[in-house]
Amino acid sequence: MDDPKGQSVQDVIVKVDACSICGSDLHIYHGDGAAFIEGTGFCIGHEAIGEVVESGSGVNRLKTGDKVMLPGAIGCGACGRCLAGNVRNCLNGRQQVFGLGPSLQGCQAELVRVPVGDFNLGLIPEGVSADQALMLTDSQATAWFGCRQAEIGAGASVAIIGLGPIGLMAIESAFVLGASRVFAIDPIPERRDWAISLGAEALSPDEAMEMIKAATQGLMVDCVVEAVGHDATIQLAIALTRREGTVSVLGVNKNMEFPFPMGACLSRGITFRIGTTSPPEMWRELIPLVQQGRLKPERFITTRLMLSEGADAYRALDERRPGILKTVISP
Repeated sequence: MDDPKGQSVQDVIVKVDACSICGSDLHIYHGDGAAFIEGTGFCIGHEAIGEVVESGSGVNRLKTGDKVMLPGAIGCGACGRCLAGNVRNCLNGRQQVFGLGPSLQGCQAELVRVPVGDFNLGLIPEGVSADQALMLTDSQATAWFGCRQAEIGAGASVAIIGLGPIGLMAIESAFVLGASRVFAIDPIPERRDWAISLGAEALSPDEAMEMIKAATQGLMVDCVVEAVGHDATIQLAIALTRREGTVSVLGVNKNMEFPFPMGACLSRGITFRIGTTSPPEMWRELIPLVQQGRLKPERFITTRLMLSEGADAYRALDERRPGILKTVISP
């Protein structure tokens, strides 16, 4: 790929210090959901931190040498929603995600162009390490968003389905939000062991229904966070939720014919939410929690590779090789 060049006086060019692979990147890896244009390649990735090396004449807040984090999603920086941090719902329709197509190249590179850099880049705060800042760009923000959407509060019983990095971060987030009991569900024993180390009660999918039913005297859990996106796991999330409970789906599911159990949700009064996060909107709560050591998203980094080893990194993640949760890549 050619090095990016500024296209506007508000653009900032960032030298990437570290980037990471998100589970959702595998959809693009498999050719699904990306804006592929025949004969046109593009760089993927939407989680990165780095250093400002160039900025347009319209950039006033940032200067060369500033250490910054790039949120996975960006906006116009001028409308009411963007100014509130809700960039994914930009009123001017300028919401974008890095690395979904050639219009905004991704962050798994040596350099990346950031539109409206003054607004869309966050300075890495004091008391936040580089690894922590990298996790705040998307993964930790997504986990926190999912728990917020699930309405987890003091004393809540919670089920987390899918124990990849986001699911594990959701366990930690759920406890910070006041959950009294967290059930963690995944078919991989190693990931269940991670969940146990965080204080959760780990279950395999085939035993989850009966074990949770017994543990709650048939009431089921108050809140469920689904972090897989398969039809079966979304159905399980709904089935595990108590009457008038809440389901929050973070997993990517593009099945337009998904058999949503409308009647069951109606009769049980279940709240069902699905969506993606605006990381800057989450930062105001997350940064103090990370600074205080109450959230430790860096603990889920298991693998470090060079950019030249990126193909190997994707193969390993796709094959779910043992011991791999979050992979960080350095140019």
